[in-house]
Amino acid sequence: MNIKEIVKDIFYVGVNDRVKHRFEALWQLPYGVSYNSYIVAGNEKLALIDTVCIEEVRQYFNNIDSIASDRTIDYLVVNHMEPDHSASIPEIVMAYPDIRIVGNSKTIEMIKGFYHIDGPDRYLEVKDGDSIDLGGRTLRFHLTPMVHWPETMMTYVEDARVLFSGDAFGTFGALNGAVIDRDMETDVHISEMYRYYSCIVGKYGRFVEKAIQKLAALPLSYICPTHGPVWNEKITEVVELVARLAAYKSEPGVVIVYGSMYGNTAEVAEMIAREIAALGIKRIIMHNASHSDMSCMITDAFRYSTLIVGSATYSMRLFPEVESFMNAMETREIKNKVFATFSNFTWAAGAVTGKLKEYAERMKLPVSASLLVKQSAGASTPVEVKEFALQVAEAMKAMEEA
Repeated sequence: MNIKEIVKDIFYVGVNDRVKHRFEALWQLPYGVSYNSYIVAGNEKLALIDTVCIEEVRQYFNNIDSIASDRTIDYLVVNHMEPDHSASIPEIVMAYPDIRIVGNSKTIEMIKGFYHIDGPDRYLEVKDGDSIDLGGRTLRFHLTPMVHWPETMMTYVEDARVLFSGDAFGTFGALNGAVIDRDMETDVHISEMYRYYSCIVGKYGRFVEKAIQKLAALPLSYICPTHGPVWNEKITEVVELVARLAAYKSEPGVVIVYGSMYGNTAEVAEMIAREIAALGIKRIIMHNASHSDMSCMITDAFRYSTLIVGSATYSMRLFPEVESFMNAMETREIKNKVFATFSNFTWAAGAVTGKLKEYAERMKLPVSASLLVKQSAGASTPVEVKEFALQVAEAMKAMEEA
């Protein structure tokens, strides 16, 4: 059991999930995931911060009982209503019939809609800046809408300088014994934070930026997210990482995503990679869209400055896996990229090029280079690829100097 006193009278009571294969039924979980919940104790009252997925509710109650078996829980603070954090609310209400649920108006509306919990004294509605006193300990609430649902808020313990941040600053990866970053190796969790942000929160960068700016003046000793480690020593690192991603600021590097049926488009992808490497660009990541995990492709596209997308023509459209990837890019409003395309056709000249151009126009991404190959690479293709690579490299240099 990952029971941990973070600071005096603030406890971690979350759970691990090492069974679920895909988060949100979409994103692979090679290292599992944690669902974090916390108890904050005052001299007079106890508050439970968020709940956990329903599948782990038995372990969750064991964790709560190990801390609060001799006291009642007075408040349940709901920072985020997504069911991986809220599905245990009905169980908590049954276990603590007099508990008051603390949330903003949107939170309360969602609880009633999801779980049909009502009653004249059941809810304590809070607005931005409101607080509750637990007896010598104050919880203050900061509304941070669309990080990444409309009801999201964060809860700050003023005397302890602890921020319960909801999904912000969260990451994939179960907690293997320790809870606080200073007590563990966090390489996996930091790496998975790129994937978590890109896949889960990525569309809402402007709202994440607003939340970071809003909370910038708060003194922080601990950030307690709903997934992943409690951040203490690495607060600056993780806040800067998320701020960069939210601003669509990229690291230098080239990501090549391609879809190929019979190897001809793949051959051109390899030629492009070799020419880009010959120009001295070292960080090149290649994804065969039929083989790579979608979350990894999305993450690398977010993280690195240059995205090259290539596709075979399939029924007059993009290759299906490439189309799915481009839909993911458009959904996440990807921006500030060097973007280039290459395509392969047999008889439908321009079908794929036109589709990729449409995506680029909708995303407001200038196309820095484009290459069209008929059937398979021919005698002129190496020269065309070399020119394509030069155009990409020039666009990368211009972006770095801007």
